[in-house]
Amino acid sequence: MSSLCPFAGATTGGGVCPVKSDKSSAGVCPAKSDKSISGVCPITGMGQGSEQKESADHAEEKGSDPRMVPAKCPFGYDSNTFKLGPLSCIICQALLHESSKCKPCAHKFCKACISRFKDCPLCGADIEGIEPDAELQALVDRFIDGHARIKRSHAAGDVEAAGGKNKVIYEDVSMERGAFLVQQAMRAFRAQNIESAKSRLTMCADDIREELKSSEDNLDLCSQLGAVLGMLGDCCRTLGDAPSAITYYEESAAFLSKLPTKDLELVHTLSVSLNKIGDLRYYDGDLQSARNYYARSLDVRRNAVKEHSSVASQVIDLATSLAKVADVDRNLGNESAAVEGFEEAIQCLEKLKLDSEQANLEQRRLSVLDFLHNQLADK
Repeated sequence: MSSLCPFAGATTGGGVCPVKSDKSSAGVCPAKSDKSISGVCPITGMGQGSEQKESADHAEEKGSDPRMVPAKCPFGYDSNTFKLGPLSCIICQALLHESSKCKPCAHKFCKACISRFKDCPLCGADIEGIEPDAELQALVDRFIDGHARIKRSHAAGDVEAAGGKNKVIYEDVSMERGAFLVQQAMRAFRAQNIESAKSRLTMCADDIREELKSSEDNLDLCSQLGAVLGMLGDCCRTLGDAPSAITYYEESAAFLSKLPTKDLELVHTLSVSLNKIGDLRYYDGDLQSARNYYARSLDVRRNAVKEHSSVASQVIDLATSLAKVADVDRNLGNESAAVEGFEEAIQCLEKLKLDSEQANLEQRRLSVLDFLHNQLADK
């Protein structure tokens, strides 16, 4: 799974979060279209009360919209800070998924996380058994549904503050819902809690699909959904569910294919999704299908190099795709095509000149080059 959040780089470019680039309202997230605007805390059930006026006064002093009510998560679930809160699993450092309680110490973790331990990671007590904690999990679910929910809606207009005369537009209480869910999924994935990651990503994908129903041509949403579907494919692949992984990768490629090829990050994501389908077909013994997907990825990368010939990473990606296609050609018995592909890949890499600041790319270049020379030596 990519370490990059799909909400932090898309068709808008420049490293700007695409969900914050809505041209209809500068600086306002276009994903913020939940019409159930509310200033009620999903944990306590209380409104923001007097804090609304204080925050509004503070905003007015800064010259911004005095109706905006900034909010900050007390547990640190926002875009700038992070700390483990009472709803987090200390093992995967993500929000609890399938919350489970150890017996007899009663410490609580994700089911998948604690199942790998014989002793409690917190207190060291022997784990005699684990049991689900439905009440705590319900609280986590309410937290996800409410705390990360988008609070600002362009369509709904202004909303009367509870018990007050001033109209207040609520911001989201942490970060964009999609970015929040992906953040939790990536933490869980890195800690091998794949079911948790899959659950969060599925919620994120469902949210974006709802947005697309009313904005089918929104390129940013297509970019985000394509990336999230690719992550879901990674989850299924890790879980050994190859058919589901292929389905997600194919859908990811379908959405990403709609986007302009000028954004190199999107080009890379699209070509990787196609290659992953090819890999799964290859391991399943369907060499012709594998070649078709590898060839599609190769075409995407050729076009990218034509427009960005000076970008070293694109050239290395192209050489890698050439090697994949050539390897399948060899296995299909087409040796002349395989040799031609390997030689073209070698020429691409030998022409590529990298400076000392590109040590990682140079290491990758040499690794691919070494593989290619070995393949030609085996002919």
